[in-house]
Amino acid sequence: MSLERVLSYLEQNRERHVAQLCDFLRIPSISSVSAHKEDVRRAARFCADELRDLGLRVEISEPADGNPLVYAETEQRDGRPTLLVYGHYDVQPVDPLDLWRTPPFEPRVEDDVVYARGATDDKGQLYAHFKALEAYVKQGLQPPVNLKFIIEGEEECGGHSVYAYTEANAGKLACDAVAVSDTSLYDERTPALTYSLRGLAYFEILVSGPKADLHSGSYGGGVQNPAHALCDIIARLKDADGRVRVPGFYDDVLDLDAAEREAFRSLDFSEKAFLADTGSPAAWGEKGYTTLERMWGRPTCDVNGLWSGYSGEGAKTIIPALAGAKVSTRLVPQQDPHRIAAAFEAYVRSIAPAGVRVDVKTLHTAQPVLIERDSPWMKAGLRALELGFGAKPVFIREGGSIPIVTTFQNCLRVPVLLLGFGLATDNAHSPNEKFNLASYRNGARAVVHLWQEARRPV
Repeated sequence: MSLERVLSYLEQNRERHVAQLCDFLRIPSISSVSAHKEDVRRAARFCADELRDLGLRVEISEPADGNPLVYAETEQRDGRPTLLVYGHYDVQPVDPLDLWRTPPFEPRVEDDVVYARGATDDKGQLYAHFKALEAYVKQGLQPPVNLKFIIEGEEECGGHSVYAYTEANAGKLACDAVAVSDTSLYDERTPALTYSLRGLAYFEILVSGPKADLHSGSYGGGVQNPAHALCDIIARLKDADGRVRVPGFYDDVLDLDAAEREAFRSLDFSEKAFLADTGSPAAWGEKGYTTLERMWGRPTCDVNGLWSGYSGEGAKTIIPALAGAKVSTRLVPQQDPHRIAAAFEAYVRSIAPAGVRVDVKTLHTAQPVLIERDSPWMKAGLRALELGFGAKPVFIREGGSIPIVTTFQNCLRVPVLLLGFGLATDNAHSPNEKFNLASYRNGARAVVHLWQEARRPV
C-alpha cells in the first residue's frame, strides 16, 4: 500500500515537479567559465536546500581550488541497505549560442519535452532521485533504504574535488551500491542498464613557428607554416581504415566477446535512423566493426577543435605564428589512459615536420569501466527499470566517460548502477539540449522501485 501511495504522489504532482525542475535549469551553472562561479555556487545551494527541506542532514564542502560539493544523508537505520546517489549540477558551455531555438537557460516545454542546457546532463536525471525521495517524505513514509547523496560541480570541466573527497571520506560514503543517473535509455521505448563506459585521454597540441604572424607574400616559402604542420600531424593520427596510428595504442584493448557482439546484433539498431539523427551522410569508423561496436566497444581518436590564423571576413594574407588542436581518445577496458597519453605525446612529437616547435599537453584522463552484469544489484536495477518504464530493459555499453565511477569502484568496493533516463539524441553538450519528460517521470518511478527491489539483493 505504501508503494502505491508513493507512486500516486508522483503522478498527482507531475506538473509541479516539472516546474521545479525548470527552476533548477534556469541556473547557468557552467563550471568551465569563471564568470559563472557564483551561478555554480547557486546550483549547489539549490540542491542542498532541496535535500535539507526533505529532512536530510546536509553538508556543503567548498574546496580551496574547486567548486562546492554537496553531501547529504537520510537517517541511517540498521537492517536496511544503503545506496549512494551521485550526480552533478554543473553544465556545459552553450556555444554556439545562435543555434539555440530559445535561450539555453530559459527552459521551454514543448510536446512533453523540456529544452534547456543541463536538461538531460545531468540536472533532469539527478532531480528524478530528489522527487522520488520527496514522494516518500510528503507521504510521511521512510524510504526502504538508507540514502546518501554526493553531488558535484566539476564534472563538465575535468575537476578533481569529488575524487579527493571520495578518497578521503570512504567511511562516510560507505554503502552497498552506488546509483549514477547520467547515461541513456537504449531508445524511447527501451530502458537500459549500462555496464561499460569508455575512458578518456584528452590533449591539446600547440604548434608554433615565427614569433608573430608574417606577411605571406614577403615570407612565404621561407619559413614553415604552423597551420600546415598541424594539418600534417592531424592527418597522420589515423589511417584510411579508421585505425589509430599511435604505436601500442591497441596493445591492451579488451576485445568484445562473441556473446556481446551477438547481443548488439539482436538490438533493433537502425543505421538509417542513426544517420537521420546525426545528420551525417554516411557511417564511418574502424574497419571490421559495426557502428554500435565502434561506438560502444572500440577505442577512438577524434579532433575536437582546430584554430589558426585568420578566419574573419575577407582576406588577410599571413603565415600564422601559432596553430592548435584539441584531440580526445576514447579508451576501452584494460587500456591505461596514462600509458596512452605518454604514447600519444611521443608519437605527435615524432611526426612533427621540421621548422616548428610542438607542445603536447594532457589536459585530463579517465579510466574505462566494465561492470559485472550478473550481480544481484544489477538484477535489481533491471527489475526497477522494467517496473518504472513498463518495458523490458537491455544491457548496453556507453561510448562516453564518467570518471568518478572508477574512483567509486576502487574506494568503496561496491557495485555501481548506471541507471540512466536520457536519450543519446538529447543533444547533451550541443545546442537545444532536451529531456523527455515522460522519461523524467518514469525515471522517478524506477528510482522508487529500485529502493524496493534493493531489499532482495542484500
